[in-house]
Amino acid sequence: MIAIAAAAAPAQAATLKAFDQKAFAAAQAAGKPILVEVHAPWCPVCRAQGKVLAKLTANAAFDNLIIFRIDYDTQKALWQRFGAQKQSTLIAFRGERETDRLSYQSDERRIAALLAATRG
Repeated sequence: MIAIAAAAAPAQAATLKAFDQKAFAAAQAAGKPILVEVHAPWCPVCRAQGKVLAKLTANAAFDNLIIFRIDYDTQKALWQRFGAQKQSTLIAFRGERETDRLSYQSDERRIAALLAATRG
């Protein structure tokens, strides 16, 4: 029997989903904390952001956070609609209100501040 080392990756309290307009609108209407992530799998900054997000959102304080991922390579019209200029853009919302954004940064303190802005 092969044992799977599930504990190797940190648990993530937040929910990560591919972007879906209906789910995004419902989360906004419900006043949920939301993070929109413009991500490209080939992007080193995106990978670094992912590690920081996994670490920070493992905290129970982010149990209700919904992370909607937009694929930079295949969903250009969508990330442009959000006003993103490039991959590795993170956009924080509390309900319908945008609270903060950052691009091309993987600094843990800056991302922590961005996540805190989703909580009101």
